[in-house]
Amino acid sequence: MKLAYLLLCLIPSLAVADIYKKVDADGHVTYSSAPIKGGKVVILTPPAPETRARASSNPSPGDFPKVNQETQRGRDSTRRNILEEELKTEEGLLNIARQAQQLAETAKPRDEAKVKSLSKQVELHQGNIDALKVEISKLK
Repeated sequence: MKLAYLLLCLIPSLAVADIYKKVDADGHVTYSSAPIKGGKVVILTPPAPETRARASSNPSPGDFPKVNQETQRGRDSTRRNILEEELKTEEGLLNIARQAQQLAETAKPRDEAKVKSLSKQVELHQGNIDALKVEISKLK
């Protein structure tokens, strides 16, 4: 059992390898696990521990600025109005893009590049609409 534990402890150390970095005359950077002529060994340091968990457990300072409920409701209402206006605009742009796509698909001769471009516009506007609906649903 002790031998198995010892082997398990050694396995991570076997995986460690030197990393070499070389910058050529044009400024191109090359990394390799094998030595490179003119390359230097890169010393890697472990990443810093995650600080988000610690930050969320700290309470806000007593003098941290606060907003009363009425002010926050007004801000939320303004945000909702802006998002709803953006949603209406995107829905209008989606309709225009769909109409243009249909015209391009039925045109003789059919321009595949234009159809593809218009399809991407339709997808873009549909993605924007979906994102706006998600944001609106998150509002109180």
